[in-house]
Amino acid sequence: MNHNLRATLLTLRELLFTTGPFVLLAALLLAGAYHWLQPNPPRTVVLATGVAQGAYAEFGKRYAAHLAQHGFTVELRATQGAAENLALLQAPDSGVDIAFVQGGTRQRAAGADSADDADGLVSLGSMFHEPVWLFYRSASAQRLAKTPTLSRLAQLAGGTLNVGAPGSGVPPLVQALLEANHIAPGAITLQQLPTTPAVVDLLAGKIDALVLASAPESLMVQMLLQTPGIQLFDFAQAEAYSRRFAFLSPVLLPRGVVDLSRDLPASDVRLVAPTATLVARDSLHPALAQLLVQAAQQQHGGASWFQRKGDFPNANGTEWPLAPVAQRFYRNGMPWLQRYLPFWLANLADRMWLALLAIVAVLIPLARVLPPVYDFRIRRRVFRWYAELRAVEDAQGQRPNAELLAELATLEDHVGRVTVPLSYADELYALRGHIDMVRQRLAA
Repeated sequence: MNHNLRATLLTLRELLFTTGPFVLLAALLLAGAYHWLQPNPPRTVVLATGVAQGAYAEFGKRYAAHLAQHGFTVELRATQGAAENLALLQAPDSGVDIAFVQGGTRQRAAGADSADDADGLVSLGSMFHEPVWLFYRSASAQRLAKTPTLSRLAQLAGGTLNVGAPGSGVPPLVQALLEANHIAPGAITLQQLPTTPAVVDLLAGKIDALVLASAPESLMVQMLLQTPGIQLFDFAQAEAYSRRFAFLSPVLLPRGVVDLSRDLPASDVRLVAPTATLVARDSLHPALAQLLVQAAQQQHGGASWFQRKGDFPNANGTEWPLAPVAQRFYRNGMPWLQRYLPFWLANLADRMWLALLAIVAVLIPLARVLPPVYDFRIRRRVFRWYAELRAVEDAQGQRPNAELLAELATLEDHVGRVTVPLSYADELYALRGHIDMVRQRLAA
């Protein structure tokens, strides 16, 4: 074999044996950090939305499309609304990871005394206003209040009002509003039908009014706003309601915003609105939380009927602690690396950089040992023959010189087959010179 090739192979072998344990230790540390940090999130997340054709369901589809661009699957679970969504999040075995929850649902469901109890949930921010839409028939207003329009909830006395199916956040909300107006139980017949059959009954004249709490993106809201003979209740006391109920905000439906050509509505309409919050289990992977907040920014960050561009999403008015990922997003925006790298790579770097720094801090002192170890392994190939040379030299005068010269010849033959890198050739030539020096002494 060519001498230079043998030297190269020797160098590679010694490097492998020298750096192998170091590389193995680095790999073990990286594997341990990866296992502990779990930088890659699960590929599927379950989002509880709401009734079909509602705003929650519509936004859920948009969230799913956004996460699908990054390779994640969002499983949408239809529910009756905010109360059921919250119950699913609080149930350990429901499988729901995240859900839309209406403002005030937590207090109304659990009571003020337990509203501060830890329930393992975090908020990803306030997403949008959910106005309370009270639609009623013009004919019912004439029959019940003897006026073309209703101005007070008490004027519904004697009529039938649908407040939504059990599991929705609307029934307890309406009950709170009725109690605030001192409307006696039974004065208004309350019905709890799902949204679609309730709308059918309203249009057929079987009920007098119905209440929805939804963003204007709801198809049912859009349809009822443009249906002749159906009017929207004007909450003239919207400011007073917001003072009585901390989770309500006064909002204004501007004149003509529904249809400018038909001037719908014909005047400004005052409404009250809780705020929809995106609530997740605190075990939700931070990378998924990051993607969901980005999806919320994309879906809710623009201008709409009840907000200006940039008003939502935000960190205000949430009933649960804000998730750390959401805090960073609202403070700093999208992570810097995600602006230039694919999501999976940016997420890996974002999650692992601190661990990588710690590993480097551990490995740098160890790396300083590698050059001396490599130097020792190469020099050992030469120095180990000095033991035999010393033994021959010490045997002078005790054993026949001819026998010792034969051993020197054998030793020199072995040394002649030793290969070392060129930078260590001086060690090898020094050994040969010492062998020749001992031979001359024996010959003398």
